[in-house]
Amino acid sequence: QVQLVESGGGLVQPGGSLRLSCVASGITFSTNAMGWYRQAPGKERERVAAISSGFRTYYADSVKGRFTISRENAKNTVYLQMNSLKPEDTAVYYCNAGGTIYNNGYYRPSNYWGQGTQVTVSS
Repeated sequence: QVQLVESGGGLVQPGGSLRLSCVASGITFSTNAMGWYRQAPGKERERVAAISSGFRTYYADSVKGRFTISRENAKNTVYLQMNSLKPEDTAVYYCNAGGTIYNNGYYRPSNYWGQGTQVTVSS
């Protein structure tokens, strides 16, 4: 059974930073692509970033240059370092495991999702 557990969310002021973590179990982590998504109130879930098993990274234009996705296979963990946070980054952030990354960088998510962690950017 695949389990994904996110942590690291919270309340931060604009311009601040947070690091999200997602620990995976029930999968062969090192051979799977991983992704981060977010969903703001009243909006559809959107892709934020993805990382392949070979450590190639992909970002949504809205977060490029501010967010960094990384993975630590020894800990079955994927991270999302978020810097220069803006109020529009406020959302519930979800981890996804085992999706497919296409040649154009699009990450198609799998059915494996974490429970989400709330990120609120506000002064």
